[in-house]
Amino acid sequence: MVVGAGLAGLMAARALVDGGADVIVLEAQDRVGGRLLSEQVGDAIMDLGGQWLAPDQRRAWRLVHDFGLTTFPTYHEGAKVLQLGRKRSQYRGVIPRVNPLALAQLQLALLRIDWLRKRISLEAPWTGARAARLDARSVADLQRTIPSKAARALVDVSVRAVFGVETHELSLLHFLFYAHAGGGLMRLLEVEGGAQHTRLVGGAQQLAAGLARELGDRVRLSTPVRRIDHGDDGVVAHTDDARFAADRCVIAVPPALVAELAFDPPLPQTRAPLGTTGRTIKCILTYERAHWREAGQSGELVATDGPVCFTYDNSGPRGGQPAIVAFLEGDAARAWSRTSTRARRRAVEDELVRGFGSWARASTGYVEKDWTVDPWARGCPVHALAPGGVLALGPLVRAPVGRLHFAGTETATEWCGYMEGALESGERAAAEILATQAASAAPRSEDVP
Repeated sequence: MVVGAGLAGLMAARALVDGGADVIVLEAQDRVGGRLLSEQVGDAIMDLGGQWLAPDQRRAWRLVHDFGLTTFPTYHEGAKVLQLGRKRSQYRGVIPRVNPLALAQLQLALLRIDWLRKRISLEAPWTGARAARLDARSVADLQRTIPSKAARALVDVSVRAVFGVETHELSLLHFLFYAHAGGGLMRLLEVEGGAQHTRLVGGAQQLAAGLARELGDRVRLSTPVRRIDHGDDGVVAHTDDARFAADRCVIAVPPALVAELAFDPPLPQTRAPLGTTGRTIKCILTYERAHWREAGQSGELVATDGPVCFTYDNSGPRGGQPAIVAFLEGDAARAWSRTSTRARRRAVEDELVRGFGSWARASTGYVEKDWTVDPWARGCPVHALAPGGVLALGPLVRAPVGRLHFAGTETATEWCGYMEGALESGERAAAEILATQAASAAPRSEDVP
């Protein structure tokens, strides 16, 4: 049995079926995909959840091939805009243009981060001589060693962009592990060759839909699990009006939702999240023309203050349906979540006008997804562990409890927090179950004639 029909749960179910197991997938929502959500926006299907693929995310690319999907590169040609406080500038490349002293200090900080992250174990980041010291500190503590205010502000915006939280909320050890799992902090921030390299024609939710099609009626939608009984005889999942029994169970829902499930008996150690799930509001604005491209701009904007954290060109394939995607992250997302959709649209347009020009006010459509209020996600893009969280929870994150196995992108060691991480975790959880079944089926030495 699998609880959750996001990429992790569906991948676990597929691997179990391939291994000869009988499987049922229980999903609370009326759709599959979890934190993937693709909808019609103007004349194209666009993503309100996860949407980008990096070149080396091999499991995701394998699904793209398996399902006959088409991809296209993320548009990033031209000048980018930096809103550093009230100062606006344009730059090219990955690192925004700041004064030479601030740039030197930022580069030194990035070198230090890269040096530290390479010394973190991906399988067990809570081990190692530096683990306790790094986990006791936040990223904000690292920031305080950077004299330049501008350089500190760029670290702020990088953490908001990747995690959806503020630097004081994030364990330095978790930050380093996460960067290491994706090949380095700069790869998480880059387009060309990085985490934002490629998009899917028709949206990323097709990956989940393709897996669900393969599983057929094994997937039960609108079936939220409330309690899980587990013991030596098996596992029973209780929904609002039914019970489902199985030999073993993969729990593939976000950490905040694992904490809301009732277990009988209770889990031997608390798995209550020590930290917070990222706060993200994703906004897509459509236009009649790609004004930014005409002006020699890429559509990328980075803002250290104000509601918008960053933007990208989000136009459809071959430039169809011109669009900009804007992200409200961290404390800004929390504050703007309390306002109206109309107020948020106005605030986003104001930021785009400030960064790009008056044309940004002439949007033809606006669609948003406030992940902070989604009851089946509790936030996006990922759960971020607070200082002390890695040592307290790290050994528990993916460790089975009896017949319970845990998946989800937060449990991954490769591309943790991304679609690839979700797929890796599903494969790993399924392998755990298949290994136990193989072991129990193997003849004991005394049974051999």
